[in-house]
Amino acid sequence: GTETVYSYFESRGGKFKETVFFGLQYIIKRWLLGQVVTRENIEEAAEVYSTHLAPKLFNYDGWMYILERHNGRLPLRIKAVAEGTVVPVGNVLFTVENTDPSCYWLTNYVETLLAQVWYPTTVCTSSRAQKQVLAEYLDETADNLEGLHFKLHDFGFRGSTSVESAAIGGAAHLVNFRGSSTIVALASCRDYFGAEMAAKCIPSAEHSTITSWTRERESESYKNLLKQFQGNVSCVSDSYDIWNACDKIWGEELKDLVIERGKSGGVLFVRPDSGDPATVVVKVLEILGSKFGISRNSKGYKLLPPYLRVVQGDGIWYESLKKILDHLKKHRWSADNLTFGSGGNSFDFCSLE
Repeated sequence: GTETVYSYFESRGGKFKETVFFGLQYIIKRWLLGQVVTRENIEEAAEVYSTHLAPKLFNYDGWMYILERHNGRLPLRIKAVAEGTVVPVGNVLFTVENTDPSCYWLTNYVETLLAQVWYPTTVCTSSRAQKQVLAEYLDETADNLEGLHFKLHDFGFRGSTSVESAAIGGAAHLVNFRGSSTIVALASCRDYFGAEMAAKCIPSAEHSTITSWTRERESESYKNLLKQFQGNVSCVSDSYDIWNACDKIWGEELKDLVIERGKSGGVLFVRPDSGDPATVVVKVLEILGSKFGISRNSKGYKLLPPYLRVVQGDGIWYESLKKILDHLKKHRWSADNLTFGSGGNSFDFCSLE
Protein backbone atom coordinates (compact mmCIF):
# COMPACT_ATOMS: atom_id res chain seq x y z
CA GLY A 1 0.00 0.00 0.00
CA THR A 2 0.89 3.67 -0.08
CA GLU A 3 3.56 4.74 2.37
CA THR A 4 4.76 8.13 1.10
CA VAL A 5 2.99 11.03 -0.58
CA TYR A 6 5.23 13.78 -1.97
CA SER A 7 3.52 16.97 -3.12
CA TYR A 8 4.73 20.31 -4.43
CA PHE A 9 3.48 23.88 -4.75
CA GLU A 10 4.17 26.18 -7.67
CA SER A 11 2.99 29.44 -9.23
CA ARG A 12 1.40 28.67 -12.58
CA GLY A 13 1.81 32.24 -13.77
CA GLY A 14 -0.25 35.39 -14.16
CA LYS A 15 0.50 39.08 -14.59
CA PHE A 16 4.20 38.66 -13.79
CA LYS A 17 6.77 36.16 -15.06
CA GLU A 18 8.47 35.87 -11.68
CA THR A 19 7.22 35.14 -8.19
CA VAL A 20 8.67 36.43 -4.94
CA PHE A 21 8.13 33.58 -2.51
CA PHE A 22 7.09 34.69 0.96
CA GLY A 23 4.93 33.70 3.92
CA LEU A 24 5.43 29.95 4.41
CA GLN A 25 7.47 30.56 7.54
CA TYR A 26 4.52 32.37 9.11
CA ILE A 27 2.11 29.54 8.29
CA ILE A 28 4.43 26.88 9.69
CA LYS A 29 5.19 28.74 12.90
CA ARG A 30 1.58 29.83 13.40
CA TRP A 31 -0.19 26.53 12.68
CA LEU A 32 2.11 23.54 12.24
CA LEU A 33 5.07 23.80 14.60
CA GLY A 34 5.25 21.82 17.82
CA GLN A 35 2.41 19.87 19.44
CA VAL A 36 -0.59 20.97 17.42
CA VAL A 37 -2.72 17.85 17.92
CA THR A 38 -4.45 17.26 21.25
CA ARG A 39 -7.12 14.85 22.42
CA GLU A 40 -9.51 17.74 22.91
CA ASN A 41 -9.29 19.02 19.36
CA ILE A 42 -9.48 15.47 17.96
CA GLU A 43 -12.74 14.92 19.81
CA GLU A 44 -14.06 18.31 18.70
CA ALA A 45 -13.11 17.66 15.06
CA ALA A 46 -14.71 14.20 15.16
CA GLU A 47 -17.99 15.71 16.35
CA VAL A 48 -17.95 18.48 13.74
CA TYR A 49 -17.10 16.15 10.86
CA SER A 50 -19.70 13.63 11.93
CA THR A 51 -22.42 16.26 11.83
CA HIS A 52 -21.13 18.16 8.83
CA LEU A 53 -20.35 15.15 6.60
CA ALA A 54 -21.34 11.76 7.89
CA PRO A 55 -20.47 9.50 10.83
CA LYS A 56 -17.10 7.69 10.74
CA LEU A 57 -15.64 9.68 7.82
CA PHE A 58 -13.25 11.55 10.08
CA ASN A 59 -9.88 9.79 10.43
CA TYR A 60 -10.10 9.48 14.19
CA ASP A 61 -7.62 6.62 14.47
CA GLY A 62 -5.10 8.41 12.28
CA TRP A 63 -5.10 11.52 14.43
CA MET A 64 -4.95 9.50 17.65
CA TYR A 65 -1.93 7.70 16.18
CA ILE A 66 -0.19 11.08 15.65
CA LEU A 67 -1.07 12.11 19.19
CA GLU A 68 0.22 8.91 20.78
CA ARG A 69 3.15 8.08 18.50
CA HIS A 70 4.41 11.61 17.82
CA ASN A 71 3.12 13.44 20.88
CA GLY A 72 0.85 15.54 18.71
CA ARG A 73 3.59 16.72 16.36
CA LEU A 74 2.97 16.40 12.63
CA PRO A 75 5.24 13.85 10.89
CA LEU A 76 5.85 16.06 7.86
CA ARG A 77 8.94 17.28 6.03
CA ILE A 78 8.56 20.63 4.26
CA LYS A 79 11.32 21.91 1.99
CA ALA A 80 11.18 25.36 0.43
CA VAL A 81 13.19 28.03 -1.33
CA ALA A 82 14.30 30.80 1.00
CA GLU A 83 11.74 33.43 1.92
CA GLY A 84 12.07 36.40 -0.44
CA THR A 85 13.56 34.37 -3.29
CA VAL A 86 12.65 35.48 -6.82
CA VAL A 87 11.56 32.39 -8.77
CA PRO A 88 10.37 32.18 -12.40
CA VAL A 89 6.77 30.96 -12.60
CA GLY A 90 6.27 27.27 -13.23
CA ASN A 91 8.95 26.21 -10.75
CA VAL A 92 8.60 24.41 -7.43
CA LEU A 93 8.40 26.75 -4.44
CA PHE A 94 8.05 24.16 -1.71
CA THR A 95 7.46 20.44 -1.25
CA VAL A 96 5.68 18.42 1.43
CA GLU A 97 6.06 14.75 2.35
CA ASN A 98 5.11 12.53 5.25
CA THR A 99 7.93 11.03 7.34
CA ASP A 100 5.87 8.24 8.90
CA PRO A 101 4.56 5.58 6.45
CA SER A 102 1.38 5.29 8.50
CA CYS A 103 0.62 8.99 7.85
CA TYR A 104 0.74 9.08 4.05
CA TRP A 105 -2.73 10.65 4.18
CA LEU A 106 -1.42 13.68 6.09
CA THR A 107 0.61 15.23 3.25
CA ASN A 108 -2.32 16.52 1.22
CA TYR A 109 -4.47 16.97 4.33
CA VAL A 110 -2.54 20.19 5.03
CA GLU A 111 -2.77 21.42 1.43
CA THR A 112 -5.57 23.91 2.13
CA LEU A 113 -3.56 25.55 4.90
CA LEU A 114 -0.23 25.63 3.07
CA ALA A 115 -1.80 26.89 -0.15
CA GLN A 116 -2.63 30.12 1.68
CA VAL A 117 0.95 31.14 1.01
CA TRP A 118 -0.45 32.39 -2.31
CA TYR A 119 -1.58 35.62 -0.60
CA PRO A 120 1.67 36.90 0.92
CA THR A 121 3.53 35.65 -2.15
CA THR A 122 1.20 37.59 -4.46
CA VAL A 123 1.47 40.77 -2.38
CA CYS A 124 5.25 40.42 -2.23
CA THR A 125 5.44 39.84 -5.99
CA SER A 126 3.24 42.85 -6.76
CA SER A 127 5.19 45.02 -4.35
CA ARG A 128 8.47 44.08 -6.02
CA ALA A 129 7.03 44.83 -9.46
CA GLN A 130 6.07 48.31 -8.27
CA LYS A 131 9.54 48.76 -6.84
CA GLN A 132 10.97 47.91 -10.25
CA VAL A 133 8.77 50.59 -11.83
CA LEU A 134 9.92 53.15 -9.28
CA ALA A 135 13.56 52.17 -9.80
CA GLU A 136 13.17 52.53 -13.57
CA TYR A 137 11.81 56.07 -13.35
CA LEU A 138 14.31 57.11 -10.68
CA ASP A 139 17.09 55.81 -12.89
CA GLU A 140 15.77 57.91 -15.77
CA THR A 141 14.87 61.12 -13.93
CA ALA A 142 16.89 61.23 -10.68
CA ASP A 143 20.58 61.41 -9.86
CA ASN A 144 20.53 58.19 -7.81
CA LEU A 145 18.30 55.52 -6.30
CA GLU A 146 18.65 56.75 -2.73
CA GLY A 147 15.33 56.58 -0.93
CA LEU A 148 13.91 53.85 -3.16
CA HIS A 149 13.12 51.70 -0.12
CA PHE A 150 10.78 54.42 1.18
CA LYS A 151 9.06 55.30 -2.09
CA LEU A 152 5.98 53.09 -1.57
CA HIS A 153 4.46 53.27 1.90
CA ASP A 154 1.95 50.76 3.26
CA PHE A 155 -1.39 52.47 4.01
CA GLY A 156 -3.23 49.16 3.78
CA PHE A 157 -4.44 48.26 7.29
CA ARG A 158 -7.91 49.80 7.11
CA GLY A 159 -8.49 48.43 3.61
CA SER A 160 -7.59 44.85 4.58
CA THR A 161 -10.18 42.15 5.05
CA SER A 162 -8.91 41.27 8.53
CA VAL A 163 -6.22 42.00 11.09
CA GLU A 164 -4.41 38.82 10.08
CA SER A 165 -4.43 39.67 6.37
CA ALA A 166 -3.05 43.14 7.20
CA ALA A 167 -0.27 41.51 9.22
CA ILE A 168 0.60 38.99 6.52
CA GLY A 169 0.22 41.30 3.53
CA GLY A 170 1.97 44.13 5.34
CA ALA A 171 4.93 41.88 6.15
CA ALA A 172 5.11 40.78 2.52
CA HIS A 173 5.33 44.40 1.40
CA LEU A 174 8.23 44.98 3.79
CA VAL A 175 10.35 42.47 1.91
CA ASN A 176 10.69 45.23 -0.69
CA PHE A 177 10.15 48.51 1.18
CA ARG A 178 10.80 50.02 4.60
CA GLY A 179 7.85 52.34 5.08
CA SER A 180 4.61 51.24 6.74
CA SER A 181 1.72 52.54 8.81
CA THR A 182 0.44 49.00 9.43
CA ILE A 183 1.51 48.26 12.99
CA VAL A 184 0.39 44.62 12.95
CA ALA A 185 2.81 44.02 10.07
CA LEU A 186 5.66 45.12 12.33
CA ALA A 187 4.54 42.63 14.97
CA SER A 188 4.32 39.89 12.32
CA CYS A 189 7.85 40.63 11.10
CA ARG A 190 9.13 40.60 14.68
CA ASP A 191 7.35 37.47 15.88
CA TYR A 192 7.69 35.26 12.81
CA PHE A 193 10.67 36.58 10.85
CA GLY A 194 13.05 37.92 13.50
CA ALA A 195 12.98 41.57 12.36
CA GLU A 196 13.04 43.72 15.49
CA MET A 197 11.84 46.82 13.59
CA ALA A 198 11.04 46.26 9.94
CA ALA A 199 9.72 49.71 8.99
CA LYS A 200 9.64 53.40 9.76
CA CYS A 201 6.91 56.03 9.60
CA ILE A 202 6.47 59.79 10.13
CA PRO A 203 3.76 61.86 11.86
CA SER A 204 0.91 62.32 9.39
CA ALA A 205 -2.30 64.34 9.40
CA GLU A 206 -5.57 62.81 8.23
CA HIS A 207 -8.74 64.58 7.12
CA SER A 208 -10.36 64.53 10.57
CA THR A 209 -7.35 66.19 12.20
CA ILE A 210 -7.62 68.98 9.64
CA THR A 211 -11.39 69.44 9.41
CA SER A 212 -11.80 69.43 13.20
CA TRP A 213 -10.18 72.89 13.11
CA THR A 214 -12.90 74.04 10.63
CA ARG A 215 -12.30 75.56 7.23
CA GLU A 216 -11.69 79.04 8.62
CA ARG A 217 -8.77 77.71 10.66
CA GLU A 218 -7.28 75.38 8.04
CA SER A 219 -4.02 77.32 8.02
CA GLU A 220 -3.80 77.03 11.81
CA SER A 221 -4.23 73.25 11.61
CA TYR A 222 -1.28 73.03 9.22
CA LYS A 223 0.82 75.30 11.38
CA ASN A 224 0.01 73.23 14.45
CA LEU A 225 1.32 70.11 12.70
CA LEU A 226 4.58 71.84 11.83
CA LYS A 227 4.98 73.13 15.38
CA GLN A 228 4.04 69.93 17.21
CA PHE A 229 6.46 67.62 15.39
CA GLN A 230 10.12 67.89 14.57
CA GLY A 231 11.62 66.33 11.46
CA ASN A 232 9.56 64.96 8.60
CA VAL A 233 5.78 65.33 8.58
CA SER A 234 3.01 64.56 6.10
CA CYS A 235 -0.08 66.72 5.73
CA VAL A 236 -3.19 65.84 3.75
CA SER A 237 -4.06 69.12 2.06
CA ASP A 238 -7.21 68.60 0.01
CA SER A 239 -9.84 68.59 2.76
CA TYR A 240 -11.20 71.79 1.24
CA ASP A 241 -9.18 73.06 -1.75
CA ILE A 242 -5.83 71.54 -2.66
CA TRP A 243 -4.93 74.37 -5.04
CA ASN A 244 -5.53 77.06 -2.42
CA ALA A 245 -3.66 75.01 0.16
CA CYS A 246 -0.58 74.75 -2.07
CA ASP A 247 -0.75 78.31 -3.40
CA LYS A 248 -1.89 80.43 -0.49
CA ILE A 249 -1.38 78.42 2.71
CA TRP A 250 1.81 76.47 2.08
CA GLY A 251 3.15 78.85 -0.56
CA GLU A 252 2.51 82.11 1.29
CA GLU A 253 1.16 82.00 4.86
CA LEU A 254 3.39 79.15 6.08
CA LYS A 255 6.20 79.42 3.56
CA ASP A 256 8.74 80.88 5.98
CA LEU A 257 7.98 78.23 8.59
CA VAL A 258 8.39 75.42 6.04
CA ILE A 259 11.75 76.87 4.97
CA GLU A 260 12.89 77.39 8.55
CA ARG A 261 12.08 73.79 9.50
CA GLY A 262 14.04 72.70 6.46
CA LYS A 263 17.20 74.25 7.85
CA SER A 264 17.23 71.60 10.57
CA GLY A 265 16.40 68.77 8.18
CA GLY A 266 12.62 68.74 8.48
CA VAL A 267 10.79 67.76 5.29
CA LEU A 268 7.13 68.60 4.62
CA PHE A 269 5.25 66.05 2.50
CA VAL A 270 2.18 67.67 0.97
CA ARG A 271 -0.50 65.06 0.32
CA PRO A 272 -3.26 65.48 -2.25
CA ASP A 273 -5.91 62.80 -1.84
CA SER A 274 -8.49 63.15 -4.61
CA GLY A 275 -8.90 63.70 -8.33
CA ASP A 276 -6.96 62.08 -11.17
CA PRO A 277 -3.60 61.26 -9.54
CA ALA A 278 -1.37 61.93 -12.56
CA THR A 279 -2.98 65.30 -13.29
CA VAL A 280 -3.22 66.41 -9.66
CA VAL A 281 0.37 65.51 -8.74
CA VAL A 282 1.87 67.48 -11.60
CA LYS A 283 -0.29 70.52 -10.87
CA VAL A 284 0.62 70.38 -7.18
CA LEU A 285 4.31 70.25 -8.12
CA GLU A 286 3.91 73.19 -10.49
CA ILE A 287 2.22 75.34 -7.84
CA LEU A 288 4.71 74.46 -5.12
CA GLY A 289 7.59 74.99 -7.55
CA SER A 290 6.32 78.46 -8.43
CA LYS A 291 6.17 79.37 -4.74
CA PHE A 292 9.29 77.73 -3.33
CA GLY A 293 11.48 77.63 -6.42
CA ILE A 294 12.99 74.70 -8.28
CA SER A 295 16.37 73.35 -9.26
CA ARG A 296 17.39 70.88 -11.93
CA ASN A 297 19.36 67.72 -11.38
CA SER A 298 22.19 66.42 -13.56
CA LYS A 299 19.66 64.89 -15.96
CA GLY A 300 17.73 68.12 -16.41
CA TYR A 301 14.65 67.19 -14.39
CA LYS A 302 13.00 69.61 -11.98
CA LEU A 303 13.29 69.28 -8.21
CA LEU A 304 11.51 71.02 -5.36
CA PRO A 305 13.76 72.24 -2.53
CA PRO A 306 14.96 69.31 -0.37
CA TYR A 307 12.67 70.33 2.51
CA LEU A 308 9.53 69.92 0.38
CA ARG A 309 8.07 66.81 -1.23
CA VAL A 310 4.70 65.39 -2.33
CA VAL A 311 3.11 62.09 -1.27
CA GLN A 312 0.34 60.51 -3.35
CA GLY A 313 -1.64 57.91 -1.45
CA ASP A 314 -4.89 57.76 -3.41
CA GLY A 315 -5.51 55.37 -6.30
CA ILE A 316 -2.11 53.69 -6.31
CA TRP A 317 -1.51 50.29 -7.89
CA TYR A 318 0.88 48.81 -10.45
CA GLU A 319 -0.69 50.34 -13.55
CA SER A 320 -1.52 53.75 -12.06
CA LEU A 321 1.99 54.05 -10.66
CA LYS A 322 3.45 53.89 -14.16
CA LYS A 323 0.89 56.37 -15.47
CA ILE A 324 1.72 58.93 -12.77
CA LEU A 325 5.48 58.57 -13.14
CA ASP A 326 5.25 58.78 -16.91
CA HIS A 327 3.20 61.98 -16.60
CA LEU A 328 5.85 63.45 -14.29
CA LYS A 329 8.57 62.54 -16.75
CA LYS A 330 6.74 64.18 -19.67
CA HIS A 331 6.51 67.39 -17.65
CA ARG A 332 10.21 67.16 -16.75
CA TRP A 333 9.68 66.52 -13.05
CA SER A 334 12.00 64.05 -11.32
CA ALA A 335 10.45 61.04 -9.61
CA ASP A 336 12.56 62.11 -6.63
CA ASN A 337 9.87 64.67 -5.77
CA LEU A 338 7.27 62.05 -5.06
CA THR A 339 6.56 59.31 -2.55
CA PHE A 340 3.59 56.97 -2.82
CA GLY A 341 1.27 55.28 -0.36
CA SER A 342 -0.81 52.25 -1.25
CA GLY A 343 -3.68 50.63 0.62
CA GLY A 344 -6.30 48.14 -0.44
CA ASN A 345 -5.14 48.18 -4.06
CA SER A 346 -1.90 46.48 -3.04
CA PHE A 347 -3.25 44.01 -0.51
CA ASP A 348 -6.83 43.17 -1.40
CA PHE A 349 -7.04 43.54 -5.19
CA CYS A 350 -5.18 40.32 -5.83
CA SER A 351 -6.35 36.74 -6.26
CA LEU A 352 -5.18 33.16 -6.17
CA GLU A 353 -5.48 32.94 -9.96
